[in-house]
Amino acid sequence: MSSMESQSAPTATNINGDHESQSQMSTSGHKRGGWLTFFFVSATLTGLGIAGWGWLTNLIVYLIQEFNFKSIDATQAANVINGSINMIAIVGAVLADSFLGSFRVISISSFLSLLGIIILTLTATIDHLRPQYCETGSTPCHGPSKLHLAVLYTAITLASIGLGVVRSVLTTLGANQFDNPKDQASFFNWIIFTGYAACVVSTLGVVYVEDSISWGLGFGICAAFNFLGLLIFLLGNRFYRHDKPQGSPYTSLARVVVAAIRKRKVTVSSESKVYYREINDATPNRSFRFLNHAAIKTEGDVDSIGSIAKPWRLCSVQQVEDLKTLIRIFPLWASSVFVSSPIAIQANMSVLQALAMDRHLGPNFKIPAGSIMIVVMISSAISIALLDRFLFPTWQTLTGRSLTPLKRIGAGHAFNILSMVMSALVESKRLKTVHDNRQGVVPMLALWLFPQLILVGVGEAFQFPGNVLLFYQEFPVSLKSTATSMMYIVIGVAYYFSTALVDLIRNVTGWLPVDINDGRLDNVYWTLVVLGLLNFGYFLLCAKFYKYRILEKEVEANSRVLSK
Repeated sequence: MSSMESQSAPTATNINGDHESQSQMSTSGHKRGGWLTFFFVSATLTGLGIAGWGWLTNLIVYLIQEFNFKSIDATQAANVINGSINMIAIVGAVLADSFLGSFRVISISSFLSLLGIIILTLTATIDHLRPQYCETGSTPCHGPSKLHLAVLYTAITLASIGLGVVRSVLTTLGANQFDNPKDQASFFNWIIFTGYAACVVSTLGVVYVEDSISWGLGFGICAAFNFLGLLIFLLGNRFYRHDKPQGSPYTSLARVVVAAIRKRKVTVSSESKVYYREINDATPNRSFRFLNHAAIKTEGDVDSIGSIAKPWRLCSVQQVEDLKTLIRIFPLWASSVFVSSPIAIQANMSVLQALAMDRHLGPNFKIPAGSIMIVVMISSAISIALLDRFLFPTWQTLTGRSLTPLKRIGAGHAFNILSMVMSALVESKRLKTVHDNRQGVVPMLALWLFPQLILVGVGEAFQFPGNVLLFYQEFPVSLKSTATSMMYIVIGVAYYFSTALVDLIRNVTGWLPVDINDGRLDNVYWTLVVLGLLNFGYFLLCAKFYKYRILEKEVEANSRVLSK
């Protein structure tokens, strides 16, 4: 998850009527959209966020304690599940953009996630749905049966749909309620802040209930919040400005490629009259010139009224430029995958570190291992608020320009590298403490993990909102839901990549044994530092050559207004 701020770009409504109408009215006669809808959108995200993070945050512990998973196997399973949750966002985005619209997609996926969490609750309350409990290190210790795994994974799959789909599509629906780009940017900041706040509440409250009272009660609370979030979302229907699906935008992108190939022998011209241009279309630019073939008119491509007669041989200039935009932004998207992969590894390894450390705060309270990542959430939430209210406005006042998304993303890269350095140093100290006290085993305080997790949170506060804002404002209008899902896809791919990387490290080195006290997790972190530095250099190179499609013009316009 993560946040945003004040930049500018035309909205879907302003460009080609992505909404039904800018002045869409409800049945009671008031105008739809605006900040009134933020209450319903944020309340929905709060309910579904508490529900989703309530089971996901503590999943590793649940798999180890209740389903007898080995520790590294549990983290690998959690990586795959986290990856799938984020990757499923693109499915919801495609359905919302192309066929069903955001409202229907959110309603259906929220209902499915409710069913999943109810089944998950049953696995925690009915003994026959999970393996027999065994003490840590005891033998024989039987793992879950095929039936146990079938029920467990069915529950997780359904629950994942809500957490994965709703976050991205709900963000799009909320952003579409605003016409002013500054309002959109502010909305992004506060909706991500809301997501982090929900995660904090869930990790403090629900995870504590799961660890200290019962798993069944904890999952039951998640189900109740899921139901509440769905109910609030449905109640806000009369206030939403609904998007209108226009059919699959991916078909038009495919047509550009096909048409360009079919006309590859046609000479590309700089004269505008040879291209098929719709209203407000300019002459195609010279980048990726091969694709310009798709917009060149040849005999028989246009009918008697000037419309495209052969859509797989002729595309509009705008369709060509939309595909070019996606191609230009892909390298930046890829760099985000490689900066998110170390974070994914760190998140799960921090839980294992916490299990091996002294988690007491005072004589009577013990931090649940699954709650350790709350430090990241609190750090991110506070950082987002401070950035939105103080740092970004101060930067704009001093420089006369808004802090661009790429600069924010770059700052996020730097903080994440620092967090890995801190992680390596802390783990080295932890292992030394373990080895020095092998006989009496005096575990190191889990509070030592806090600084590195705080740095992760600050990095996410810069990087995640910057990426979401970049994608939303730079993507073609027809792909707005896809745009907000792109960061979740980044995280999903990162979890898959991190799973493969951990497997590689396990097979090639002895750094990650069953007991991390016998391993060298610090070497894993140092490896991630090196990879992070290489990726940061790649990002800087991509950012240097990237030209904003729309945002740069808007930033300059804002700067001129501020200077007057």
